Amino acid sequence: MKTMELSPSAASFCEFSRRKLLGQTWPRLRLCVASLTDEQIWWRPNPASNSVGNLVLHLDGNLRQWLVSSFGGGETHRDRPAEFNERRLIPGSALLEQLGATMEEVSKALARLTEADLQRGFAIQGEKINGLTVVYTAVEHFGMHYGQILYITKMLRGEDLGFYSELNAPA
Repeated sequence: MKTMELSPSAASFCEFSRRKLLGQTWPRLRLCVASLTDEQIWWRPNPASNSVGNLVLHLDGNLRQWLVSSFGGGETHRDRPAEFNERRLIPGSALLEQLGATMEEVSKALARLTEADLQRGFAIQGEKINGLTVVYTAVEHFGMHYGQILYITKMLRGEDLGFYSELNAPA
């Protein structure tokens, strides 16, 4: 098998990862953030909790490190603690623009993965892992924080956002 081609199972994994991240969780996260005021985006219930704004900054840094830089071979210039320590009222539109640009780079990175990329070794945040684990970890991590943002959004808005309304229809 050529290294440029993906086995059927690797191709399926990569396509599912792209659909999950770029076709489901990112559009829903974007809708959540866009539905909140800037004050709500930076609200936190207590000092130990993260705001939606902090989570968006964190996801941006995480995806750049794990997917864009790893597979693109670029340097990671990330200040992870700053993602959580930010307290300025950065507008939601600016946060979405920043994360949106990263998501475009993520889409390109995932689209050009090869079998060799998935098997290649990486050292990220002190872990020695392969490319398959890089993708899985990044998609899972995004989903976890998307869930937090969804929960905060529903709590602040006091309404269901309708993301699963088709499942509520009688069978």
